[in-house]
Amino acid sequence: MADFYFDDFTKGDSFSSPGMTVTESQIIDFAMRYDPQSFHTNVEAGEKSIFGGLVASGIHTVALTFRLLLMTGMLDNNLGSPGFDEMRWLKPVRPGDTLYATAEVLGTSPSKKHLDRGTVRFRYSARNQHGDEVFSVVGIQILRRRME
Repeated sequence: MADFYFDDFTKGDSFSSPGMTVTESQIIDFAMRYDPQSFHTNVEAGEKSIFGGLVASGIHTVALTFRLLLMTGMLDNNLGSPGFDEMRWLKPVRPGDTLYATAEVLGTSPSKKHLDRGTVRFRYSARNQHGDEVFSVVGIQILRRRME
């Protein structure tokens, strides 16, 4: 796994994850715990919904995206996040979809107060196996600096 620090990020850099296939049982299990709306928990209700089938919770999609991004090692020196902007669910995630996550560096800013860290602004996104973007968000991460 890579070991990225704040100093390793430059505007325009991009990181891509391996894929992860989402199963029907994962969708239902997550939704039963955290977002028990019927179109996330019940196949028949999903078919009668505006989605025309069972779909993953948006919160589940966020969690999957970040799990995939963590697999790249790009956030190994993450110290936290002050927040996210422009969160969008663009297409539903369905059983059998394989998701791939990408992070693009929008900008960096070293901390003036804490010399051991800086912030990186990313555009995170997830795409399915067809290349369709299903989720995007702009996030800020506080990352440890390389202290040599």
